[in-house]
Amino acid sequence: MTKDKKGQARARTRLYLITPPQLDPQDFAPLLDDTLAAGDVASVQLRLKGEDNRPVADGVIEAAVLALMPVAHKHDVAFILNDDPALAAKLDCDGVHIGQDDMTYGAARTVMGDDKIIGVTCHDSKHLAMEAGEAGADYVAFGAFYETQTKQAKTQADPDILSFWQQFVELPCVAIGGITPDNAAPLVEAGADFIAASGSIWGHAEGAAAAVGAFNRVFDAAFAK
Repeated sequence: MTKDKKGQARARTRLYLITPPQLDPQDFAPLLDDTLAAGDVASVQLRLKGEDNRPVADGVIEAAVLALMPVAHKHDVAFILNDDPALAAKLDCDGVHIGQDDMTYGAARTVMGDDKIIGVTCHDSKHLAMEAGEAGADYVAFGAFYETQTKQAKTQADPDILSFWQQFVELPCVAIGGITPDNAAPLVEAGADFIAASGSIWGHAEGAAAAVGAFNRVFDAAFAK
């Protein structure tokens, strides 16, 4: 289960945290601090949306970046902005995540520079993922794997795509969409390098810190086999 393409033990799956779509940066900063202190987290993606998934003003995003990126860096966690390479570059974020309807990877790389992280949403498509990888993306994201309330999922992905990717492709893959500590294990075992979570973190009955701990226990158990 934990073997990579070369038959070696693959790196342990890590958590890719996505913020709530609406937040007050000053109120959210201490919550994020406590959450990141609760267990291993690889990255935080700032994903802010208005009502009906509408974009929010650049000033709102900038205020959130200024408040929250230092918190992520305090915990040695990468800070990634959703959708907007130009704003991510302006604010010196560690990276950007782009969807198929956003700026192209090539244009995003030109804006971001060579030393920043760029991830690409690839839905349930090996073809899109291969294209992103060949272009130079740092990771690809597959999903949604489960029903999600965070955003309107365009596709339903099967865990087999993670197994294929883990077996044949070196580029890291992120599993996203409705993932909770209770349903994450099959995706970890299938080959997800990262598990993206939002609602199951911030809406966890015992709090976000408890959710981070629960996810990490799932990852540890899978890699202890």
